[in-house]
Amino acid sequence: MWFDPKCPWAWNTSRWLLEVERVRDVRVRFHVMSLWLLNRDREGLEPWYERWLSDTLGPVRVLIAAEQKYGTPMLRELYTAFGNRIHHDKAPIDRELYISVLSELGVAVELADAAEVTDYDDALSLSHRAGLDPMGEDLGTPAVHVPGADGRSSAFFGPVVSPVPRGEAAGRLWDGMVLVTGTPGFFELKRGRTESPRVG
Repeated sequence: MWFDPKCPWAWNTSRWLLEVERVRDVRVRFHVMSLWLLNRDREGLEPWYERWLSDTLGPVRVLIAAEQKYGTPMLRELYTAFGNRIHHDKAPIDRELYISVLSELGVAVELADAAEVTDYDDALSLSHRAGLDPMGEDLGTPAVHVPGADGRSSAFFGPVVSPVPRGEAAGRLWDGMVLVTGTPGFFELKRGRTESPRVG
């Protein structure tokens, strides 16, 4: 799964996938994408969304810096620590947040410096493109790649869920996703959102 830590829909999808791990033979691998990168050249963004995006680049830079130092598996714990603070504690996204997350996990707190420099932007762009390019049409997060029986992955935006399915309900949603993504020529299943995300 490719995520931006500020996106509440991606957060719910990630918590769903962790539920799926409990009830199906699945192991989730987390990767970083960036809503800031996704939207930087777009015109006509709503002013509120431009403001909302303004603090999204720092966290993904910190995550990429940590991934380069400690490896991709570290993203699982970092994402959970970021997400709990951002989505449940409503913590501001700033240096204090980065240091709090890094300290909790016992990793180098100097990685907080990555938020303010461009040193990791090439690696961020590569991770971003690896997640989104296979989906086409410049979609965003949550981006999920589902391995197929033939060894190839199908890449999709979503599922977008609220609230987070738990237990066997999470497993059934996974079963359905595997079924549709394994169907040649399947592209889209969508309905309008009727509520704001209830984060899980």
